Amino acid sequence: MVKALIFDVGGVLVDLDIRRCRSFYIDRLGYERIDDILDSSIQKGIYMQLEGGQISPDQFRQGILKDSLPGMTPEYIDLAMWSLLKGVDSRKAEILKSLSDKYDLYILSNNNGITWPLCVKLMEDEGIEVNRVFKKIFLSYRMKMLKPGMEIFRAVIDQIGLPADELLFIDDSLKNVEGALKAGLPAIFYPAGCDMQTFLKEVLPEW
Repeated sequence: MVKALIFDVGGVLVDLDIRRCRSFYIDRLGYERIDDILDSSIQKGIYMQLEGGQISPDQFRQGILKDSLPGMTPEYIDLAMWSLLKGVDSRKAEILKSLSDKYDLYILSNNNGITWPLCVKLMEDEGIEVNRVFKKIFLSYRMKMLKPGMEIFRAVIDQIGLPADELLFIDDSLKNVEGALKAGLPAIFYPAGCDMQTFLKEVLPEW
């Protein structure tokens, strides 16, 4: 029986707009290499280094600026990063509150020091008190590990301390779901944009 749910953030709790983000990098920053570092399923290059905790936000900003239009500043890089985050469906607060009556809730996210504070604000603006709703928050840039690597999933299993078959990880990336399953963590694919309540009722019939 499932006793704990582990949620991805981007594409699951916080809606994403890859097209808007890509447009901001190209049209506003003049940064033509966005497709080399970011797509809908996995980070690459300097973006991957940021989310893996290998470089700092300032190092990331400077790395983007050197290939952007003259006159761009670090503040523009933050705006470009934030443009990825579309918002949070207000119904999710009540769903998570209901889930927390029956399950321990956790977050596991490939994230970084630029976007994470805004993720928290967007959730809290819709009534999701992150540090109260979730028992523990696992972030790639703090752990210096990335999904879909098996080591991050194994670390999460170890730190939660429950048998793996009592956990369920929910992610909008098939690659991350496959990585979790290889690491022994039960996982299920969440189609981004689907109705969360309907999805969870099918996945958790006992809820």
